[in-house]
Amino acid sequence: MLKTLRILAASFRLAWQELRNNKLRTFLSLFGVTIGIFCIIGVLTTVDSLERNIKDEINSLGSNTIYIDKWDYSQGGTGDYPWWKYVKRPDPKFNEIRLIRANTDAIAHIAFNVQESRQNVIFGKDMIENVSIYGVTEEFDAIQPFEIQYGRYLTLSDMERGSADCVFGYENAVKLFGSAERALGKTVTLKNKRMNVVGVIKKQGKSLMISGWNFDDCIILPYRFFRTIYEERYAGPVIMVQGKPNIPTDAFKDELRGTLRAIHRLSPGVEDDFALNAVSDFSEAVSGLFSSIKLGGWLIGLLSLVVGAFGIANIMFVTVRERTPVIGLKKAIGAKRRTILSEFLLESSFICIIGGAVGLVLVFLMAQVLSGPLNFKVHISYNILGLAVSICIAIGLLAGIIPATIAARMDPVVAIRSK
Repeated sequence: MLKTLRILAASFRLAWQELRNNKLRTFLSLFGVTIGIFCIIGVLTTVDSLERNIKDEINSLGSNTIYIDKWDYSQGGTGDYPWWKYVKRPDPKFNEIRLIRANTDAIAHIAFNVQESRQNVIFGKDMIENVSIYGVTEEFDAIQPFEIQYGRYLTLSDMERGSADCVFGYENAVKLFGSAERALGKTVTLKNKRMNVVGVIKKQGKSLMISGWNFDDCIILPYRFFRTIYEERYAGPVIMVQGKPNIPTDAFKDELRGTLRAIHRLSPGVEDDFALNAVSDFSEAVSGLFSSIKLGGWLIGLLSLVVGAFGIANIMFVTVRERTPVIGLKKAIGAKRRTILSEFLLESSFICIIGGAVGLVLVFLMAQVLSGPLNFKVHISYNILGLAVSICIAIGLLAGIIPATIAARMDPVVAIRSK
């Protein structure tokens, strides 16, 4: 053990001396490793963070949740399935909620949701535009949990009576009232209907890619009150169904499909006139997409690492040639082949680790840039850091194995005589 530590210390000392004495040569050789590690770890970190952020946004649509709609979200009404078949399908109806709940055992929560976008909301002489209005039923907040920062959320009584109460998104409250807390108790007008602001949702932040719920710029109303404003002239009603814990999505889908086919009185052999859009399906599709992107990142980084490996090998060949008399002297006084081999392999790995460390510093700087001004959450996992160290050691060993073998096999007499 003590001997191994001495070999390690000697190798690190020689590698550091090589760096100090041949700065330019070492820098040029390390540059390939640095860029390679930066490319691989940078791409993997960025892609992993992007995937995680998108999955977080997808999961914000509701965990173990299925959206019952006439549109299939995976196709968007395009592709091989003719769009006109989607248009001809019936919209989900509010009165179907009771029937679905009564005939489906796996349901934990169910809610009906309708939306209208690009609406104008007035307060006195002020007005905000392009507001999203959500009309929801009782269990919407159980499926889509969010935090109320000021005031309260809509109560069960508000929902059942269709009270003229509403909950504002944070950004809408700031735009219309100057500050979010000032919104409470105010009366605003939407399409000549007056409603009272009872709560403000805590600021959520902008969505990265998924155009799901925009709680910052919305106003939430009881569905029954929403219906008095828009009557039946609204588009895109959706039934949101959340399964009980530990219920597999496929099993939940099958049970819902049987229930809906019975409600819609569809005969065997007749295709569904509805779509079951599971949130988990979106996550799986994202994972498949990012697997291909990660493969591209690996190919780009490996190309740089190959160049870096040749640079390290070049350093080691030159180093072996410069130290040939020293190697001969060591072997003459009893140094074994494996000792010489270990010294050069450790030195090669140490040089690669230095190059990789510089690459990791660049990755951390990139993470700071993305996390700060660009407001993109970057997650550098311990697995990725461990991968970086492993790659550096592997490249060092591969690049140094031939020069180290040459050094280990030298004849001590010939080596001492060389200059």
